[in-house]
Amino acid sequence: VQLQASGGGLVQAGGSLRLSCAASGLRFSSYGMGWFRQTPGTGRVFVAAISRSAGSTYYADSVKGRFTISRDNAKNTVYLQMNSLKPEDTAVYYCASTPNSITTTRRYYDKWGQGTLVTVSS
Repeated sequence: VQLQASGGGLVQAGGSLRLSCAASGLRFSSYGMGWFRQTPGTGRVFVAAISRSAGSTYYADSVKGRFTISRDNAKNTVYLQMNSLKPEDTAVYYCASTPNSITTTRRYYDKWGQGTLVTVSS
């Protein structure tokens, strides 16, 4: 199983980025997918999750209304559209898969991508 995250970069506050996570080696449509983020000295924190069929989504309160998670099961890819970015969104973003339909709990995610760095300047 491989999860390959991409799309990170440097953006000014108020800007947008779209992260992608391409999955291989698993039946993608059978897994819930999530995005987490981590800053130095902290653990990975939940950002967003999407169910197997994309019928349900969850968001952390800190990103609700600004971030949108989506998936394309035909392309084995999950996305995170990030708008109105703030300096506090600066982190390494990780995608992950879970055999659960959808969950916000980190320990239920068993496969992780390598992370992509998002830096938001003020």
